[in-house]
Amino acid sequence: MRTQMRTDVIVVAAGRGQRAGEGRPKQYRSIGGQTVLRRTLERFLGQPGIRFVQPVISPEHAELCACAIQGLAGVLTPVAGGASRQASVRAGLEALAGDPPDLVLIHDAARPFVSARLVADAIAAAAAHGAAIPALALVDTLKEVTEPGFLGSGPDRDRIRGVQTPQSFRYELILAAHRAQAHGELTDDAAVAEAAGHRVASFPGDPANIKLTTPEDFVTAERTAALLAELADVRTATGYDVHAFGPGDHVMLGGVKIPFEQGLAGHSDADVVLHALTDALLGTIGSADIGFHFPPSDPQWKGASSDRFLAHAAGLVRAAGGRIAHLDATVVCEAPKIGPHREAMRARLAEIVELPMARISVKATTSERLGFTGRREGIAALAAATVRLPWID
Repeated sequence: MRTQMRTDVIVVAAGRGQRAGEGRPKQYRSIGGQTVLRRTLERFLGQPGIRFVQPVISPEHAELCACAIQGLAGVLTPVAGGASRQASVRAGLEALAGDPPDLVLIHDAARPFVSARLVADAIAAAAAHGAAIPALALVDTLKEVTEPGFLGSGPDRDRIRGVQTPQSFRYELILAAHRAQAHGELTDDAAVAEAAGHRVASFPGDPANIKLTTPEDFVTAERTAALLAELADVRTATGYDVHAFGPGDHVMLGGVKIPFEQGLAGHSDADVVLHALTDALLGTIGSADIGFHFPPSDPQWKGASSDRFLAHAAGLVRAAGGRIAHLDATVVCEAPKIGPHREAMRARLAEIVELPMARISVKATTSERLGFTGRREGIAALAAATVRLPWID
């Protein structure tokens, strides 16, 4: 059995945060009754694979930090940062050298909404590639200022990404890279790794993983913290569906039309992925199953597009005051091949339930030629849904 890599986290909290306005440094300001720093540290503590969290602070903030981290197990004694972010990260890396981890995540204290999914992906990406960062596709078009008041052409938006933290690395790789750039002023750790000759991979970021920079960001953060506090009832439910092959020239899976030598037999379009996900969402709010809401005996659903079923279930979750946190589907079949269509399925599912693609997972497997799927008699799908709901005693 492979031994799990030891992973530590460096949380950079040495800045003054002057753009956040008057008052305490932003990492020691309160949102939802907790300091930003404490919220950030708690996001890593207890996550699978995480060993220790190493804060890097300004010495003049030692008392504020002591109050913020009081009672948190797994947080190492804070170390003093330097005059730049690069110097502060170097201080954190050197502090871990006595008992070095295999992997290290480097995160900004001002990103208190980092998700468990992002932490897990950062660990996996560092283990696979040695150096990796979370990245988001840009929504807005970028333009270059050619002269005051006028804009010219800009870079190709499809080739540009916004990057976040935690940035993740093999510890020895990033420590050596920082030591080689000891007097530099590089703005993030990916740049330090690249300057040392390492390629840096990317993995999907999370739009919710915002960095608190301006006073307006803190208004948004307060709203987010309040919403998370209200939606404290986290529920997970599963769904399952199966349809037999029949005459046809395509199958519908995850809302995507996939050319195939057969179709799937069913009262609607027989999309097993959408049906399983619909049942999973209905299960989170205790609202029976797909057959209850859309009876096969009702002729209006004959040949219906199953995206209507999933959208209906998502609407019921929202009507109950809930938010969908994650959807996961596994397709079981010998054919057709799901891999070439996986991203299109994720995109379509995200569109139907109005979620970022980062919150949608689609996987595929075979049954090793066993059972009805192994005999190529049909396709099955398993699904899980996680939602956050208002707490009800």
